[in-house]
Amino acid sequence: MADEQEWTGAFDDLGDDAFDDSMLDDEFPMGDGVADLSGEVTCPYCGESVEISLDPGSGTNQQYVEDCQVCCRPWVVSVEYDEDGTAHVFVDASDDHDGNDD
Repeated sequence: MADEQEWTGAFDDLGDDAFDDSMLDDEFPMGDGVADLSGEVTCPYCGESVEISLDPGSGTNQQYVEDCQVCCRPWVVSVEYDEDGTAHVFVDASDDHDGNDD
């Protein structure tokens, strides 16, 4: 129990301003866990609607390649996050496919 009291005491010594909101803004620029974690897109190849996972920790503007979960063709995924954590997700056909895909 003595360890528990020391631990609690350490937090009590920090005071009310120890968890200042400005510190949270620096630590979590995308907000406090309210950023979108998924988005629904339509495959430019097969036309299927697909839900993809998003990673707000990778920045407010992202671009990467991901394969369609239905037809396995590659997309270029672009994600833009608003200040409130809302994600705008776009997919385009990737130019990086071999000649056998035509």
